[in-house]
Amino acid sequence: MKKSCFILILGLFLSINYAHAEGGTIAVVDLQKIVSNSAQVKQLKQEHAKKMDELNKIIVNARGEISNETDSAKILQLEEKYTKEFNTKKSALEKDYNARLNAIEKSIKDEIAKKAQADKYDYVFAKSVLLYGGKDITNEIKIK
Repeated sequence: MKKSCFILILGLFLSINYAHAEGGTIAVVDLQKIVSNSAQVKQLKQEHAKKMDELNKIIVNARGEISNETDSAKILQLEEKYTKEFNTKKSALEKDYNARLNAIEKSIKDEIAKKAQADKYDYVFAKSVLLYGGKDITNEIKIK
């Protein structure tokens, strides 16, 4: 772990020195700030929370129905039914969430690339990765 971290830092240092020696321009972006300020991400999180509440209702309903049942065979059937329903909905929810999150991530990367091309930056690094230097363009990235 320490060796790979050292290699990553060394690689970044060498590429920054190369960019500087070649006259390359470097920008940095605070990806966490962009993501946390994104209206799309906020909306996705709110929708996800509502859907998680729906999943919790399945659990509450299952517990209630199972606790009222006395026949052990029916209890097993109910447990299977609710487990299957829960897992199916949870899987669909996670798949949808991940697809939408990937689309948002792509739009963020596209906006960063547009800004880098427009302002002729040779390199754009995540602010958390770069130790020193680079113009911070975080506030210039506009996400829909």
